Order: sequence, then C-alpha cells, then structure tokens
Amino acid sequence: MKHFLLITAAALALTACAASPPAASPPAAPMASMPGMPGMPGMTPPPSPTATASSTANAVGIKDFAFAPAATTVKKGTTVTWTNQDQDAHTVTSTGSGGPLRSPTLQTGQSYQYTFSKPGTFEYLCTIHPFMTATVTVTP
Repeated sequence: MKHFLLITAAALALTACAASPPAASPPAAPMASMPGMPGMPGMTPPPSPTATASSTANAVGIKDFAFAPAATTVKKGTTVTWTNQDQDAHTVTSTGSGGPLRSPTLQTGQSYQYTFSKPGTFEYLCTIHPFMTATVTVTP
C-alpha cells in the first residue's frame, strides 16, 4: 500500500508539471552601447596577450588520475609547470633511468616546475600510479 501511494503521488506531480504552460521569459534588456568592438555593443576587446599569459600554455594539470594535456610541445628553454588538482598524491618522474624529471610527491594544490634545456622527447609517469603517463617534446 505504501508503494502504491508513493507511485500515485509521483504520477500526480509529473502530470501537474506536464500540464503547466511554460513560463514566459521576460524581454531581454537592450545592451548599452559602449566603445570597443565595432558592431558589438557592450563588448570591449580582450587585453593583448602578455608573457604571463603565454606561460600558462606550458601548464600541465594532474586531475582525475591523468596528466592533461598528455602530450606537450615546447621550445628549448621553456619551463613547464605541473599542478596536482587531484585529491590523491602524484609524482612527475621520467620513465627509464637518467631522465630529468624527478618531482617530490605532490599533494593537492602543489606544483613542480622543470626548465627543458635540450631538445628531445621526454616520457614521464606518476610513480604512485604508473598507468598515468605523458610526454613533453622539446623543439630547438
């Protein structure tokens, strides 16, 4: 009997929702004209890119047990920053022996940086979760 009442109440609620006409949206307010982009009232152009903005392109996130992006390409002399955005700890460690990447264990919110001084392809993984792999390709 209890299940019958719950099912009946749910059916009545759905019927009431379906029978209601949709609410009318209020008319949109006109945008104020502002100086900026021609033909686009209310819009101003974005600031021009700076050195700081371009360095964010060399950022690798560690999230959902993956490096993102999994493949990064940078020029020689570029610093790449890895930031752990997961709740679990991770590392950034070169695969094989002798690779340059050797981060400490990164807790949530911590970062590791490395400046690539020579061209090549550098494969790395998380030593805690070895299925997490990625590469950095460094061009001249």
